[in-house]
Amino acid sequence: MAEIVTRGFTAGDESSLVGAWNRSLPGDPTTAGWFRDCVLLDPNFDPEGLRVACVDDQVVGCAYAVRRLTPLAGTELDPETGWIPFFFVDPGHRRGGLGRRLLDEALGFLTGHHRTTVDFAPYTPNYVLPGVDPQAYPEALRLLTELGFGTLYSPVAMDRGLVGYVTPDDVTELRAKREGEGYEFRGPRDGELPELIRFASDVFNPDWGEAIRDAVRRGIARDRIVVARRDGLKGFAMYAAYRGIPERFGPFGVDPEERGTGLGKILLHATMTRMRAEGLHSSWFLWTGEASPAGHLYTKAGYSITRRFNVMRWQAR
Repeated sequence: MAEIVTRGFTAGDESSLVGAWNRSLPGDPTTAGWFRDCVLLDPNFDPEGLRVACVDDQVVGCAYAVRRLTPLAGTELDPETGWIPFFFVDPGHRRGGLGRRLLDEALGFLTGHHRTTVDFAPYTPNYVLPGVDPQAYPEALRLLTELGFGTLYSPVAMDRGLVGYVTPDDVTELRAKREGEGYEFRGPRDGELPELIRFASDVFNPDWGEAIRDAVRRGIARDRIVVARRDGLKGFAMYAAYRGIPERFGPFGVDPEERGTGLGKILLHATMTRMRAEGLHSSWFLWTGEASPAGHLYTKAGYSITRRFNVMRWQAR
């Protein structure tokens, strides 16, 4: 049998890497375009961090290690943190220790750059999945656990069919009540976009602000964003922000001081109504806490859990 060589990524690996990915992770296939845009063109990409296993120059496995070289927002570089957004081994080369070998090299790359905390897998902005899916990839979960990764929390992905969806009467009544109190629910004007981006970044997550900025630069239709305003921005919801996928809902958030007013319910259903008006057949997203207020809101709106993930962390001793 030909020798398996592990090394950093080099130009020319991309085609066989995508092929090996799709054989290894058939439930989460990728494309050459996604790999180019979200890995190779990521400003934090370092080819030495993308550890590939090759047989006769054909990729049969890889583990991707990344650390921030460019801040996501402000000047923060997360100097102690690194990420492993994905790893895989071709089915024909499993059970020989190759996955462990690749992950050891990925961890070695990160610790060599003084990273003492490594998360699998929520690297923003370009993660594949929130974490490992224990049902789809039990062997990956077992290997990560053996290497010292522990589960931090377990978010869920949810979906809702939109065929036959009609805005519930109680939502229509609630919206009319809030509008009578001076709230507006509409698309943002150009001059309001900087405020929206700051709100998403500061109140929630810098990744959300960047997702909005990127979507606007790509020319997202403004009616795919709904904001709630009364004396300033109070909340927002949108769809088609991530990679331009129309049926992908989010990001979505309401000012914590406004919770209990039903703004989240209004924004969620306003967005679903617009999605249905476009002829979309479903709404889905990858990440929420099952028992969180948002999780309860989605469940009441008819969303159901489709996948569970373990967000995992390794720390140097």
